[in-house]
Amino acid sequence: MSMATIFAESRTLPHIPKVVQELIESFRDDNVDIDDISKKVASDQSLTAKVLRLANSAHYGVSRTVSNPHDAIMLLGFSTLRTMVLASGVSGAFKAPEGFDQKKFWRQSFAVAALSKWIAGYVPDGEKETAFTCGMLHSIGSLLIRIVLPEEAHRIDEAESLGSKRYSLENGQLGYNSADVGAKLAKRWKFPQEMQQAILEQDYPDQDKPYSKMAGILYIAKFLYNAHESNMDEEQIKEGFPVEVAKAVGMDFNRASTDLSAVNDLNSGLDALLE
Repeated sequence: MSMATIFAESRTLPHIPKVVQELIESFRDDNVDIDDISKKVASDQSLTAKVLRLANSAHYGVSRTVSNPHDAIMLLGFSTLRTMVLASGVSGAFKAPEGFDQKKFWRQSFAVAALSKWIAGYVPDGEKETAFTCGMLHSIGSLLIRIVLPEEAHRIDEAESLGSKRYSLENGQLGYNSADVGAKLAKRWKFPQEMQQAILEQDYPDQDKPYSKMAGILYIAKFLYNAHESNMDEEQIKEGFPVEVAKAVGMDFNRASTDLSAVNDLNSGLDALLE
């Protein structure tokens, strides 16, 4: 099935709430009406319930109970509310195929998001919330392929378990890969060009292709996530660290390397959405 065919099957495509779409558009609007946005979030009872559960979790440590979206903005800031709503809307938009652990998938995505935000703090002009959102979205193409092409995805899973790169297997068997699909979905959802490009180019450092700063941040975040999952110690992480990518995006690797212990305690604060 061609990639165009995947997106022609509108009944299988994930759909996000209207207020989530408006928040996506707010990335391009420096004069967003915060009161208007909070009212629109409040009008969606399901979304509001999820956002308030997150806002009142121990992760955010607010001094009093957050009782409505406007309180969330006042106590946590607009960027944090936007992240919560986007995470809720996007993670709730997909219906995974039978047998696929979607909770595990989103935990991994949220973890890469937290790592991306951490890395952005060591990159000149690294926009932390943009990096977080890119990390959260980096694997949406993989999830969409699983939904539309479950048999093909299963075959690729089996081949990947033998040690091959997933994007290479997808290119060989499908003619495109998860990053291609994810970037196209991000475009349909009208995420900013910078985010579309980051998703598309996240594996380009492996392929010696030019890539954006945000794509490089994603690449490093995925390295750190896999290192953590492989139980690497700090010395092993430093030894295998993609230093050339860090240089390309302007990351202060020396400063970051002294703070690597913090990576073990990073928490996106979004896992409560999956309960």
